Amino acid sequence: MSGHKIRLPAIWLLALMGGLPQFAETVTPSLPDIAAALRTSGSMAEYTLTVYLIGFAIGTLFWGQLSDKLGRKPCVLAGLAIFIVGCAGCYFSSTIGMLMSYRFIQAFGGSIGSVLGHAICRDAYHGPALGKAYASIVIAMAVFSAIGPVIGGLIAQYLDWPSIFLFLILCAMALSIVLAWRLPETHRADNRKPVSIIEVMLSLVKNKKVIGLALIVGACNGIMFSYFAEGPFYFIELLALSPRQYGLSFLAISISSMLGGMVSKKLHKTHKPETIMGYGLTIVLMASLASSILVLTHNYILALPTTGVVILSLAAQMAIVFGVPMVIGNAHALALVDYKSCIGTASSLFGSFYYVLTAFCTLGMGYLHNDTLVVMPLYFLGLSVFMLIIQQWIKKTIA
Repeated sequence: MSGHKIRLPAIWLLALMGGLPQFAETVTPSLPDIAAALRTSGSMAEYTLTVYLIGFAIGTLFWGQLSDKLGRKPCVLAGLAIFIVGCAGCYFSSTIGMLMSYRFIQAFGGSIGSVLGHAICRDAYHGPALGKAYASIVIAMAVFSAIGPVIGGLIAQYLDWPSIFLFLILCAMALSIVLAWRLPETHRADNRKPVSIIEVMLSLVKNKKVIGLALIVGACNGIMFSYFAEGPFYFIELLALSPRQYGLSFLAISISSMLGGMVSKKLHKTHKPETIMGYGLTIVLMASLASSILVLTHNYILALPTTGVVILSLAAQMAIVFGVPMVIGNAHALALVDYKSCIGTASSLFGSFYYVLTAFCTLGMGYLHNDTLVVMPLYFLGLSVFMLIIQQWIKKTIA
């Protein structure tokens, strides 16, 4: 092995790279408009997010293994180019089928931000520095996913929903230039060895800890992406917010998500990652329970003022996203510690698995969509209970 040290990539570069696919959810506030413009149902509009996540899962599997052979940087730049092509296709889409096809392409390219961001992180950072790096990236990704709908709501309010994809093209082009200039190659040629994807996959499948953590990440992401899918109908159609108002609500969600990531990062000084993850799971459960009680009370016991329902629903979602970075960041830090020699392939398989689970979560949300306030909070509560059960299962299997 060469004695040369890897030049550490700047955390802000990895944050930008990981944030772009989250930023793609600028389209979220426009889902009701898309359904109307393309003459389709709300459920079909929500399924565009499911297709996006399936494309993400397949792309994650592809890019991780390819980057183990060719290096991280060329794959990052190729993925961004494909992302741009997908955005352009979405801009010109005139049917829901066409939009779904190009959303798939967009996600296939954009998946480099997740799998290669994590692989680069593990190439360059070790020990406590790895946990802190992950915490910083998760904060940025959460902020991007929250700020995206704010911008999307403003674009939808003052322009139209296709213009959102022009905005994403500009962002991706700018990021490509910055990464081409500043991102170092962290997977050196002398470290590249043939990796059997079958062998790595079998090893991961046999590892109960890895499978359990993937289930937790998938369900936690499922809550977030299901909110992106169902939230516009919940707040815009049922509670009468405008797309701009709904988009601006993500500023509060963004702040809460940032705080959750900052708390997680600070707790690394005194707590184990699995303990911090447990705190996050408890917070998500309690917030989902509170939200469920709110809508059940409003629907079946005592009708509350609409403004009050909006405020309390938003507060519950803020609490959920406070807990999410504590869960996802620490689950990632714990999952693949034993797969350093094949981290690109292992990351791609791990990511592909949990993104398939996330896609199924959004599929379930779209299937259950029934133009009432009750479904989304109860769905989140069910996923929260599921994650806590899996956490306890992990503890028993590795005890």
